[in-house]
Amino acid sequence: MAPRVAAGLPDAARPGPDGLIPCVVQDADSGRVLMVAWMNADALARTIETGQTWFWSRSRQELWHKGATSGNTQDVRELLLDCDGDTLLARVEPAGPACHTGDEDCFSASLDERGDGPFEALAALERTIAARAAAGDSEASYTASLLAKGIDTVCKKVGEEATEVVIAAKGEEREQVIYESADLLYHLLVLLRASGVSVREVAAELDSRRPRP
Repeated sequence: MAPRVAAGLPDAARPGPDGLIPCVVQDADSGRVLMVAWMNADALARTIETGQTWFWSRSRQELWHKGATSGNTQDVRELLLDCDGDTLLARVEPAGPACHTGDEDCFSASLDERGDGPFEALAALERTIAARAAAGDSEASYTASLLAKGIDTVCKKVGEEATEVVIAAKGEEREQVIYESADLLYHLLVLLRASGVSVREVAAELDSRRPRP
């Protein structure tokens, strides 16, 4: 599927004297910044043409297709240009870790103790559920076994977990509300998987309900 490309690209892009323009790569679902790399005209053209990220390696002085060796490709949903025309933003769906170290992103060395944003875990969990479903090992994976039992079983589990959240809330058990809510969110994501619905689609529906100025 071809990415949605900002109007005027690539003609509107303003690379530096070396012909390169920085590209910020962002997880389209979680909003997490995965990496920053460089593109030249050829890399930008190939990214638009193939729908996957291509960059220019300043150290090797050659084009490189992200994930060509590791399999950790990045499908581009949207390619945007900033207001000055000198920085690109690629909103992607990653097929695996962005960093060569195996970390999900290239910014794992935190300078504070705050950690990840609260909803980034949902996108990561969705990918884990998809991986478990693809593996299909119902003996080794609770997720796979739950999906194998069918939508009725999954729906029943969501109902049970929702009831547990309500009971904890009515009992004013704060820590239990947190624990049971995590269980509910997990099972809800399994239900979404069983129903062929993505977190992104649910987020888009929520976004459509926001009041606009």
